[in-house]
Order: sequence, then structure tokens, then C-alpha cells
Amino acid sequence: MSSYYRLIVISVFFTINLFATTIKNNNPQDMLIMSAIDSELTHNYQKSAMLYTKLYSMTYQEIYLKKAVAYSLKAKDYTLLSEVSLQAIDNVKNDEQYYRYYIVSLMQQGNFTEALKVGKHLLSKYNNPKNYDLIANIYYMNKDYENAVKYFESAYASNQSVKTLLPLSDVLFVYLKQKQKAISYLETYIRLHPYNEDVYNKLLLFYKEQQNIDGMISILKMQLKHSKNFIYSHRISEQLIPLLEKKDINQAILFLEKTHVDNTKLLILYQRVGENKKALTLVRKMYKKTKDKILLGYIAILEHELAHNKQKVMKHVIANFETALKYTNNASFKNYYGYLLIDYNINIKKGLKLVKEALDQYPTNLAYMDSVAWGYYKLHRYNTAYKYMKKVVNQIGLDNNEIKGHWTKIKNKVDSI
Repeated sequence: MSSYYRLIVISVFFTINLFATTIKNNNPQDMLIMSAIDSELTHNYQKSAMLYTKLYSMTYQEIYLKKAVAYSLKAKDYTLLSEVSLQAIDNVKNDEQYYRYYIVSLMQQGNFTEALKVGKHLLSKYNNPKNYDLIANIYYMNKDYENAVKYFESAYASNQSVKTLLPLSDVLFVYLKQKQKAISYLETYIRLHPYNEDVYNKLLLFYKEQQNIDGMISILKMQLKHSKNFIYSHRISEQLIPLLEKKDINQAILFLEKTHVDNTKLLILYQRVGENKKALTLVRKMYKKTKDKILLGYIAILEHELAHNKQKVMKHVIANFETALKYTNNASFKNYYGYLLIDYNINIKKGLKLVKEALDQYPTNLAYMDSVAWGYYKLHRYNTAYKYMKKVVNQIGLDNNEIKGHWTKIKNKVDSI
């Protein structure tokens, strides 16, 4: 038997013995007390509430009152909560909290008219932010949003509480369509108060609804600054990077360079802006650290792109592609490698096989279609090459010099047949 379990047993034993002694003295409350304790131990909350309510009616001891209220709430017996709260209001000197319990019981039973009447009486007796907030919630639950806002604002003016701010901003934003006012409340709060996750999440939600990219970026950066959890930080970064990229790709690059939260994404962005030297340096570091063979495909592309003498690096490029494609089905690698094999007349049949596989994976990719057309051209299958190339030209025209060169050569051969 664990020491914790022994402690419970001993505690219950002494409690029962204490009441057993009382029973011997013929105390009329004995059986009720014993039954109440038993119902507590068996988690029969409704029975506990009823027994403690009865005990309070007999003794007016506040210890029973508090237990009666607590178990009424646990059992969600709002009729009993009303009964015991009314008793407390009549008999307890400090009755403010019991008024609140009574109002809650009325609200849960849907009696908003009476709840509002009692709430305003309570406010006249105890004028404080909690009671303004309570009346606001009565109006809110009764879908009277105009009046709910008035009382939420009165409460918030005094307490500056997040528990008041969040429903206030919700009512303004969602129900009254006063979206900028709701946002202003939240923005003012974060300027004047310490960091609060709930407020930032709410403001982020509103910014998203309005597609306010600058606002979303500022909130996510602040959340990232305060995050002490790696997984949560990564999730924030996953939301932040696309926004930075949409606003200014260079901002996204700077963020990734500083944080190193997603080097794969940084590699892609480097390539997108033509920073191939930085991309190659990064991917080499990534490979050195991880030994991930797939990265050799990126190294192959970048080394070829940057080489002044393409033939000089070709052997190394081919070796890297061969290794990478043992570990991935990456269509981009297949197309790039296949096109090299075709264009440099290294192995046209193998190159065509690779670029066709890439096109099978992405049938509408025009770059892959161009590669397939060029492969068929190199194999002197000009009509087939023409079929693929015509689809490319029909969609994007002849502005691209490489496309124009391929089209001209293929068309000339077809015309000469």
C-alpha cells in the first residue's frame, strides 16, 4: 500500500471515528454528515450538494454552505444552486459572491430577465468591475450585444482585465461589426501591458480575417520572441515565413538567415532570387551536417549553374545526380539531369527516359514538356518532338530564347520532311 493511499485511509478513518463519537452523543446531524462524506468519497456530487444544502438549512454554518455551492456547480444542478444561494443571501453578511452564484443559476436556467434584475440590484449594492462584467455576460448570453458592450466597456475601463477584454473585442468584431474598434482595444492593450498570449492570439485572428499582412507579421514576430518552446517556435515560423515571403522575399531570406529555422526553405528562396553562390554554400553545409544524399541533387544543379566550364564539372555533377536519384523520385532532379544527358549528347535515351518520368509526375509542366521535345529531336523523332513543342509554344509563346531556339530547329526539320 502506497504512503499516499495510507494517508487517505487514515484520514477517512479518523473522520468516520470523529462522527461516530458524535453519533453516540445523539447529534441529529450525524447521519447527514456521514452520508455527505460518503457521497463526496464516491463522487456523487448531486447527492453531496443536496445533503450539504440540508445541513446548511439546519445549522447555518458557512462551511456547509460553501460545500453545497461547490457541489451544486459540479453537478450542474442550477435549481439547487438557486435555492442555496438565496438562503445565503438571506443569512450571510458578506453576500456578494452568493448573489453572483444566484445570477449564474438563473442564467443557466435561461431566466435572463430575472438574472438582469438581480444583477442590477447587485451592482447598486456593490459597484465594481466584476459586477459590470457579470451584467455584460447576461446581456451577451441573451444576445443583446449593444448593451453587453456598454457594460463590458465599463468593466474594462476599471479593471483592464484580459478576461473582460477578450469577450469585449469578440462582441465588437463578430456581432457589432465594429472591427477596427475591436482591434484598437487589443492593440492598445499590447502597447501598455506585459505580453499575454491570449491577447496576441486574438489579435492575430482578427488580422488574418482582414488579411492584414503587416499586422500578422508583427504579432508572429512578438510571439516568436516570447516563445520558449522549440515546437511552438517552429509552428510560429511556419506561419511567419510565407507572410514575409509574400510581403518581401528579401525579408524572408533575412529572417531565415538569422534564425536558421528552415534551411531547406532558405535554399529554395536563394535559388528563386538567383543567389546561387549562397545556395551552394548553404546546401554544402547542410550535406556536411546531415549526410542526406538527396541534397546531392541540389549540389549537382548549383555546381552546374555556377561553373564557367560546364564540361569540367560534368563528371562530378553526373555522379551527384546518380546518387541522389537512388534516394528520391524528385521530378526536378530527373528533368535537370535528363536534359543535361540529352543536350550534351551524353546519353540521349537515358535522358529522355528521365524527363518523361518527370513529365508523367507533372503532366502540365511546360519545362518538362520542352525537355521531352528536345529529347525526341535529338533522337531524330521530329514529328513527336513537334507535338510536345507545339503545346509549349501555344501556352507561353516564343519570348524565351531557349524555347524559341528549340521550336525553330524542330519546326524546320518537320517542314523539311
